[in-house]
Amino acid sequence: MTKSDPIRPTDADARTLARDLLSSATYAALAVTDPATGTPSVTRVALATAPDGAPITLISDLSSHTGALRADANCALLVGEPGDKGDPLTHPRMTLHAKASFLAKDSEAHTQTRDHFLSLRPKAKLYVDFPDFSFVRFDLSGGLLNGGFGKAFHLTSEDVLAPTSFA
Repeated sequence: MTKSDPIRPTDADARTLARDLLSSATYAALAVTDPATGTPSVTRVALATAPDGAPITLISDLSSHTGALRADANCALLVGEPGDKGDPLTHPRMTLHAKASFLAKDSEAHTQTRDHFLSLRPKAKLYVDFPDFSFVRFDLSGGLLNGGFGKAFHLTSEDVLAPTSFA
């Protein structure tokens, strides 16, 4: 008996769905590895995208996931939420594999990211300049897209971040 691959070839529709999921996300589940125990840990973070489309967040040094990312920058983000109706497993969602990088507060990248983030998430103005908060950029290495029942795709970083002009 031949085993069939449940993963479909990644096409323009999958790329568009991946980009739409990321660009519309206001938060994500962030998976990190606890440096003390090696245990996986998941938390919710605010999410936005940088001008180049890369995911970014603003997090506090008081959070355990900040320490985990500083110890091991490898992480994953889960974006996409179930709709109000129907089986949650039929709604699109995507796991993004990434490496986190903290932006130095005295850098031009921090200033640009701060202005851009606040244009997308104005309520963050309440805490964006607290000394314990840092911007984190997630540099994608790939991911997995579940576009709904029977619609699974492997993603490259280019599938998620590149312009939508595909043949």
